Amino acid sequence: MIIREVQAKTILSISKIRDYVVNPYIGCEHACSYCYARFMKRFTGHKEPWGEFVDVKLNAAELLQKEILTKKMGEVWVSGVCDPYQPLEAKYGLTRKCLAILAQHKWPVSVQTRSPLVLRDIDIFETAPTFEVGLSVTTADDSIRKIFEPQAPPIKDRIAALDTLHKAGVKTYAMIAPLLPGAEGLAQLLPGKVDHILIDRLNYHSADWIFREHNLTKYLSAEYFSTIAAEISAACKKSGIECQVLF
Repeated sequence: MIIREVQAKTILSISKIRDYVVNPYIGCEHACSYCYARFMKRFTGHKEPWGEFVDVKLNAAELLQKEILTKKMGEVWVSGVCDPYQPLEAKYGLTRKCLAILAQHKWPVSVQTRSPLVLRDIDIFETAPTFEVGLSVTTADDSIRKIFEPQAPPIKDRIAALDTLHKAGVKTYAMIAPLLPGAEGLAQLLPGKVDHILIDRLNYHSADWIFREHNLTKYLSAEYFSTIAAEISAACKKSGIECQVLF
């Protein structure tokens, strides 16, 4: 893993997903095989494979403290091209510093991560009613997780983190994206732990070879994605959970 400490020029960036996005890091130690953020290499000049480099924006919090005073309030996504709670966050604490600033100014924030390290900052979330915290859970089968997300935390730990956050009164959501084999099992695991669920299919061709290598190509069909999304949506409706299918 190549770690570079850098000075960023800006931190509160315009986003197509939310109004703004804050990325305290460039690159991600989780190295998920299907990650769309691999495209960042075209702009950053990194030669290393995705998952083998991270740039740490040491001045992220200082920049945010300045920029938040000059920009119109809007919803902030934390984060877009990295996991804000990847292992390096335990050392640098950049995500925590940025979230504390956003909470102080009462900006709406949507956190998205795969890591139970997010629980470290539950004290911020409990006092920030404009925040929501989501964990990406792509399958209920951890053997599938090990194929596609070998460096990411186990699924059971992510579900447990959602449960803890929800019980603490934090608004929570699950991002089932992309739908991986075994995702249908999430319909039984998520009720009572989230306020809403987002579902999206696999759109990233970079991971197709993994499906072929593990004889999982049947899970790439449009029929599979539609069927499983419908099953999860029906279970959500029965449990009173809002569910949005994004495809």
